[in-house]
This record gives sequence, C-alpha cells and structure tokens, in this order.
Amino acid sequence: MAGLLRIAETPVLVPWPLPAAWLVTGFAGAGDERTGTRASVVALSGPDPVGGPGDWLIVAEEPGVGLGAGLAGLKGPDPGDGFTASPPDALAHFEGHDVPLWNVAAPGRAAYAGELKGGWLWMVLWPQTAGLLLVEPLYLRDLRDRLQDLDVPFGAPSPRLPA
Repeated sequence: MAGLLRIAETPVLVPWPLPAAWLVTGFAGAGDERTGTRASVVALSGPDPVGGPGDWLIVAEEPGVGLGAGLAGLKGPDPGDGFTASPPDALAHFEGHDVPLWNVAAPGRAAYAGELKGGWLWMVLWPQTAGLLLVEPLYLRDLRDRLQDLDVPFGAPSPRLPA
C-alpha cells in the first residue's frame, strides 16, 4: 500500500465505511516510477448480499489506460460509446460530489463505470449479485489523503488483482 500511495497520480479509493464484514485484500497500479501510477486498484472481499463470498475491485484511472475495462472483461480501454445514454444505475459520493455510475455489460460479473476528476471510476464485482452493494449510498475516501485516520481492516490477498 505504501508503495502505491507514494507514486499514485490517481485516487486510491476505498468505500468508507466499509460494508459490514468486508476487508481490503490488496492494491495494484499501472504506471511506472518516472510518470507515476496512472491507474490504481483496491481489492476488497466479503459476503455477497445474497450469500456466499464476494470480491470487489475499485479502479480509478486516467482515460485510455484500460485497466478498469480489462478487469470488467470489456474490449477497448474505456466503457464504450453510449454507456451514459440512460439514467445512472448507482451513485457514489467523493469529496462532496456525486459520481453517477452506469452498469456496463460485463461477462460473469457486475461492472459499473463513471467519470471521476477527469478520469474513469470503475466498480467491478463478483459474482454479479454482489453488485447489490451499490444499491446503498457509497462514500469513497482517497487513501492518499494523509489527514484522515482510517483503521483499514486487511484480509488475505485477492486472487482478482492483476499480476
């Protein structure tokens, strides 16, 4: 976590408070030491609202990076044309602003995308029913903000993170 936070150019986001019984299970980024991290991923694991285990990846990235789309199982680097043609399916809150999220067709998972601070915000959840977590208000915090005192609970590493 410390390595990612040191060079992250994009927010490193966690829902706060975490949903009941959910744990942070890893971090990843895309970029390099020269230009910084252009995409960040926070992995979480916990109970699927309808039963069984669930996994959740929260991706913040610059346009064109493609990490979120890849994790969602989509072709291309971004959500695609027309994904905002209907009303949003979910809403996140970040730094006092609403962030509308739209469901994007993703194979075998729930995936939502929206715009955050000029970049993309992705929520990718397994199984698809874990997407029900986004029915409740979702408040996001940036772990790069050193002024907050979050006692983040950690769990076993997520198998959903990219290598």
